[in-house]
Amino acid sequence: MMEFFVTRSIGDPLEKIDVIEKKAWINLVNPTEEELNYLQETLDILPNFLRDPLDEEERPRIDIEDDQKLIIVDIPVVCDDEETLRFETIPLGILVLDEHILTICLKETPIIEDFKDGKVKDLYTFMKTRFTLQILHSVATAYLKDLKHIDKKTEAIEKNLHKSTGNEEVFRQLELEKGLVFFRTSLKSNEIVMEKLLRWKHLRMYEEDQDLLEDVIIENKQAIEMANIYSSILNSMMNAFASIISNNLNIVMKFLTAITVVLSVPTIISSFYGMNVPLPFAEDASLPFAQNPFGFLFIVVVSIVVSLITAILLLKKGMF
Repeated sequence: MMEFFVTRSIGDPLEKIDVIEKKAWINLVNPTEEELNYLQETLDILPNFLRDPLDEEERPRIDIEDDQKLIIVDIPVVCDDEETLRFETIPLGILVLDEHILTICLKETPIIEDFKDGKVKDLYTFMKTRFTLQILHSVATAYLKDLKHIDKKTEAIEKNLHKSTGNEEVFRQLELEKGLVFFRTSLKSNEIVMEKLLRWKHLRMYEEDQDLLEDVIIENKQAIEMANIYSSILNSMMNAFASIISNNLNIVMKFLTAITVVLSVPTIISSFYGMNVPLPFAEDASLPFAQNPFGFLFIVVVSIVVSLITAILLLKKGMF
C-alpha cells in the first residue's frame, strides 16, 4: 500500500493527496514490487534504501548516501491471535530526501495510524527533521504503553496461578518473557541510533528539535529500565511458578487420596458381606445382621458412620 500526505503551511491539517507533491509524506506499508519500482524511478531513490526496512531481520541503523538519509528503528507490534497474545518488534524505515520524507514498514501500526489520523500535534510534512523526531518519540511512547500492557498481563497470570495446576499459565509467561527479550534488544539498538542522531550533523536541527530528541532519548531510556524491571520480575516468578503449580497438584492429589480412603470404608464392609464362605469357630455361618430383616439398613448406617469418623480424622490431619 502506498499513500501520500501533505501539509501546505503552518496551522493547516494533514491532507491526503492522490499524486506525489513536493514536501509530501509518502507512507509505504508492505508495498508491492511495482510500487517500489515506481518510487525508485520517480524520486531516484536507492533500491536498498527502499527494501532494507522491509526485511524483518534488519537491525536499527543510520545510513546516508547521495543526500538520502535512511533511519531504521524497531517498533513494537502486538500479535493477538486466538490462542495467545504475543509482543514482537519489526523495522520501521524513515527515509529523508531533499523534497520528501518516506516511512516504510511491513505492517500497519498504531504509530503511523496516529499520524495519518491527525492525532499528533504540530505535524508538518515540510519540516522533515521535526517529523522524523516526532515519529521516534511516538515509537518510544509505544514501547512504554506495551510494557504497561505486559505488566497487566503478568498480574493476571499471577492471580490465575493460585488455582492453576496446568502448564497454561507457564506458557503465557514464556510468551511475555520472549516479548520482553525482543523489546530489550530493540530498545538498546534504538538507543544507539538516537545517540548517534544527537551527534549527527546531516540533519538540520533547531533548538526545539534538539530538545525533542533529548526527550526521545529519555523516553527510550525509561522504556529500557521498565523492560529490565519487568524481565527481572518475570524471571523471579518463573522460578516460583513451577513450585506453586507442583504444590497445587499435590494438594489436589492429597484431596483425592483422602476421598479414596473415605470411600474405601463402605467398600470393605460390603466386601465382607459378599464372601460366600462359612465363618470359622461360629455356630451360625452367616455374618451379623445377615438374617435380620433390617440388616441392609444397619450395614448402610454403620458404613456411613465409619466413613464419617474416618473423614473427621482425616480432616483433623489436614487431608481436606
